[in-house]
Amino acid sequence: MIREKAEALARRGSLLTAVALLALAGVYLRALMFTPIERFQGPAQKIFYVHAPAAWSGLLAFAVTGLLSVLYLWLRDRKVDLVAAASAEVGLAFSVIMLTTGPIWAKPIWGTWWTWDARLTSTLFIFLLFVGYQVLRGAITDHETRARYSAVIGILGLVLVPFIHMTVYLFRTLHPDPVVMKPGSPSLPGEMLVTLLTSFGVFTLLYLGFLAQRYALAVLRDLKDEEASRAVS
Repeated sequence: MIREKAEALARRGSLLTAVALLALAGVYLRALMFTPIERFQGPAQKIFYVHAPAAWSGLLAFAVTGLLSVLYLWLRDRKVDLVAAASAEVGLAFSVIMLTTGPIWAKPIWGTWWTWDARLTSTLFIFLLFVGYQVLRGAITDHETRARYSAVIGILGLVLVPFIHMTVYLFRTLHPDPVVMKPGSPSLPGEMLVTLLTSFGVFTLLYLGFLAQRYALAVLRDLKDEEASRAVS
């Protein structure tokens, strides 16, 4: 029964991912062909419609991992740990997109690929923190110990997420103030805002699709390990 449920979840996750990828192609077609060019940054600004939603999905994934880590330490439910680990892995994938598209956008606008301002440094730090999370999970074989130690790192990541959002208010940084998640109304023109919000929605669907597949894979892997252990004993 568990195997069938996991396989069904994987299929639903694959379908959701396929739909989201098609929608992403449509979003970027809209961004390139039908969304106005920003007058100061020019065509280079178009990468914003991938960079910002990728950052949103990565930080969302890390926040989910942190919240589930708190829940795991309370309930000690293995399923909660597996979902937290799956979310962390998906968050790393989105973070790679964020940390790749950011410098590509920065070079023509700022004149440099990278600068150690507060937003860039803190996003790199949370990325490396969750790389450590994955290394830790691969290094510890005992399920309970691995889950407990991982939960501590996940909670540290959760603390960093709101701090990263606030860096543009707390420090002098090259990053602009938020244009959507800010007090008052968004500061983007209507056509740009529609494209950006649509991209946020598509990236959120991608996150959910990837999460479902990764969690299903973890469940199936656990079942395989249990079957192998019973065969040996």
